[in-house]
Amino acid sequence: MRSSNESLVPGSCQQRAVRCSLLLLLLCRRGAHTAGTMSLLLDNQFKELPPDKSVDTGLFLEAVSHLPPFFDCLGSRVFSVIKSDITGNIATIKAVYVKDPAKYVTLQDILEAEREAHGAEWPKVGATLALMWLKRGLRFIQILLQSLADGDRDENNPNLIRVNVTKAYEQALKKYHGWVVQKVFNVALIAAPYRSNFLKALSKGEEVKDEDCLANVRQFLVNYTATVDAIYELYTNLNAELDYTV
Repeated sequence: MRSSNESLVPGSCQQRAVRCSLLLLLLCRRGAHTAGTMSLLLDNQFKELPPDKSVDTGLFLEAVSHLPPFFDCLGSRVFSVIKSDITGNIATIKAVYVKDPAKYVTLQDILEAEREAHGAEWPKVGATLALMWLKRGLRFIQILLQSLADGDRDENNPNLIRVNVTKAYEQALKKYHGWVVQKVFNVALIAAPYRSNFLKALSKGEEVKDEDCLANVRQFLVNYTATVDAIYELYTNLNAELDYTV
């Protein structure tokens, strides 16, 4: 994933790889078994979409604004770069929205307004570009979480999450990366944490049963997945998707 300004400000391949390749955001603080305690996933769920699948800009920005802090659970400076990148994309979209909330009620309103305003530069501009990269990161999160929730594992190494991360990367991000970035990702994948350590770190060091944590993940994924799907469909309908590589 990359920020909306990356096309204008050159960055190293390593920085791009970090942004694009290592978006590991399993969102869980406490297990559902703890009485009176709600996981951060459930505290900040995405709202159910209306029948027309329009994505309310304000509600969307509120929901995604809670995602970057979860990178703190990973305890690595590497993820602080991703956290900053996500925050930048959200800020770009929000900056457009707050100028005229009544005009930009839905994400579609923003894209259509920028298409009219920027002409040939669109869609590689402004909030449209920021949302394009943000949605890819959101898709990566969705596939990774779904893979973990579905119990996908390497039979030979069941306590590793490489198979989950690889699945998410290949389906959500790999096609947008050049050879160098893909190679850096493969190296970084070797350092992926053990499943048990990963879940424990995301649970703030508490001893939480995997299934309790993953139950929260499954509940979170319902509206989250619907929202990500709707944004992808929006880009398809408006012919706003770009396939260039970084």
